[in-house]
Amino acid sequence: MGSTRVVVLGVGNTERGDDGAGRMVARLLKDTLPQTVEVIEHDGEATSLLAMLDGAASAYLIDACVSKSPPGTIHRIDANREELPHVSSDMSTHGFGLAAAIELGRILDQLPAHVVVYAIEGKSFDAGAALSEPVTAAVPLVAEKIRSEIAESLS
Repeated sequence: MGSTRVVVLGVGNTERGDDGAGRMVARLLKDTLPQTVEVIEHDGEATSLLAMLDGAASAYLIDACVSKSPPGTIHRIDANREELPHVSSDMSTHGFGLAAAIELGRILDQLPAHVVVYAIEGKSFDAGAALSEPVTAAVPLVAEKIRSEIAESLS
């Protein structure tokens, strides 16, 4: 029998402004999902992140990003069907972490059967800053999207 483990990983650093977006989504989801869903806050280090996915059937990863989109834009990427943009240089605020973990998992055939990445376009990543207004507005929207996707997959 295959795994039914579902993991939600909020990635980021809450001490660096919009970089905390993923972790803030995780905090919103923590007590609102079925108890069988693991909600984890993570710093984004690639090998540790990949280890958190081990044995999962489904994973939802949330992070801040930087691209050419307006702040607060929500990007949804089905990582099983498409590669992440080269987030090491122009999308993830963790540089090598999230994209490296997913691509390494793909190469090693260790990705869960279902992996979705939600990336919220950030604006400010200054040390000690709070989330910007556009990212603050996007956080509950991403939480609701994930809540809906998980509810649909479990029904």
